[in-house]
Amino acid sequence: MKILRFRWRGKDWWGRLSEDRVLGLPGVTDFGDLPPEGLPLTEVRLLPPTVPTKIVAVGLNYRDHAQELGLDIPQEPLIFLKPPSALIGPEDRILLPPGVGRVDYEAELAVVIGKRARRISPEEAREHILGYTCFNDVTARDLQKKDGQWTRAKSFDTFAPLGPWIETELDPSCLRVRAYLNGEVVQNSSTDQLIFPVPQLVSFISQVMTLHPGDVIATGTPPGVGPLSPGDVIEIEVEGVGRLVNFVEFG
Repeated sequence: MKILRFRWRGKDWWGRLSEDRVLGLPGVTDFGDLPPEGLPLTEVRLLPPTVPTKIVAVGLNYRDHAQELGLDIPQEPLIFLKPPSALIGPEDRILLPPGVGRVDYEAELAVVIGKRARRISPEEAREHILGYTCFNDVTARDLQKKDGQWTRAKSFDTFAPLGPWIETELDPSCLRVRAYLNGEVVQNSSTDQLIFPVPQLVSFISQVMTLHPGDVIATGTPPGVGPLSPGDVIEIEVEGVGRLVNFVEFG
């Protein structure tokens, strides 16, 4: 099932995608307010498909990316936080902040938590996952290097594009992850390159902090990250999910 959030007639809704139509989500949507046949996807505005309490991201989690950078493989996941205030949805604008130098795209598979998770094992992880979506870990690269830690570089408003929906029926172990910059493929790898696979990440993070329904784990980016410029169109594609499209402008 593809679960989404959308805006229609000034109100925010939960729904599910069936081919090119948006239907109500059983147990969540008030079906009395929506046409029984659903709505054309083109008639609604898609929102970020979850409302997280936190976004937990993972650094240097692709073997081919570590090789590209000439860095050693981490001994355990390198995690950091991005604030929910950075979240934007499909076709929203990524705003390049005034006075900031290079800003990069980073294509990632994102995990969306469906059930509270605290100190769980990797074997228990699947029952706590709602599904998967596309994520762009937008990063002010100059500030990341300048500060020596990542909070400011990763946390600007609009630096967490997410969507377009959550796919609940997906095996995350071998999925193609790509980024397209103005239609050209600039990142192209597979989650079989993950140093720490999804169950291990969910378990590891749950030892540190309680994961709540709707929380997002961004699993790391493959080789090929690069800069964004005003006027660019950046698309993140995860096999089995779809594409997350965003536009870039000064902000």
